[in-house]
Amino acid sequence: MASAMTPVRRLGLGLAAVGRPGYINLGRERDLPSDRSVDALRARTHELLDAAYARGVRHIDVARSYGRSEEFLADWLAAHPEIGDVVVGSKWGYTYTAGWTTDAERHEVKDHGLATYERQRAETAALLGDRLGLYQIHSVTPDSPALTDRELHARLAEAAADGLVIGFSTSGPAQAEAIRAALAVTVGGAPLFRSVQSTYNLLETSAAPALEEAHDAGLLVIVKEGMANGRLADPHAPGALRAVAEGLSLGSDTIALAAVLHRPWADVVLSGAATAAQLASNLEAAAVDLDAERLARLETLAEDPRAYWQQRGRLPWH
Repeated sequence: MASAMTPVRRLGLGLAAVGRPGYINLGRERDLPSDRSVDALRARTHELLDAAYARGVRHIDVARSYGRSEEFLADWLAAHPEIGDVVVGSKWGYTYTAGWTTDAERHEVKDHGLATYERQRAETAALLGDRLGLYQIHSVTPDSPALTDRELHARLAEAAADGLVIGFSTSGPAQAEAIRAALAVTVGGAPLFRSVQSTYNLLETSAAPALEEAHDAGLLVIVKEGMANGRLADPHAPGALRAVAEGLSLGSDTIALAAVLHRPWADVVLSGAATAAQLASNLEAAAVDLDAERLARLETLAEDPRAYWQQRGRLPWH
């Protein structure tokens, strides 16, 4: 289902950072208001959606575990009935458990069972209705029961027959293995999954070959965490990235996302911006053409995936 898009339309907006008061992105104490009430974050989310749509963004990413992200998006869509060209993707498989706090012992609980799918599918439908176009299993790993549960596959196939695009997202150091296992899942002899959303950035490149295979198989490939949860944004960006950015008089975030957009298999690259200024800087990536020398300098930043995911796991919720 992959198709050619204008440069900006290859960029989407993910609401993980603004749908709940706590998340693991660096710099949240600077990016978000001290008032992180539901109303305050609803207003911030709507500000970002307004700005993104005005700039040409047409893919919005939410999830059941992103606090009230689905609710905030549903409110925005209801306030703009004239908007009918936005692709809305959501995810199931994690339940938000933080109770609108930043210091919960557990912020989300993972379960890929059929009962969780049925419950969360109903919750998503109640908020987004027929505006939902893409529904993904959240953070599939090679040991996920979602890869082998035939009853679940049958239910997902029913949703696909009703017009919903069924996909999956991945996380962890074995993303490539999970992607290839999911590509092999069939129902009635036909592939079940039509989209994949994976972490790929200058620090974590291990999923690239499998994502290219998914793209070649006709799946929509969505890239998440292109900013590595803030590690590739100023002032945290590594020296090689800062040098390339300074040489082009652009932000490190712009260059980091431009490098991802350079991959022809990346159909949609998500911005996880929490401020309008961040969003504007992220979207500049669509106009950046990186030459081979700069790309080679940036490719030296790649880390061992196990080390990358260990560091990500140590990032605090705040």
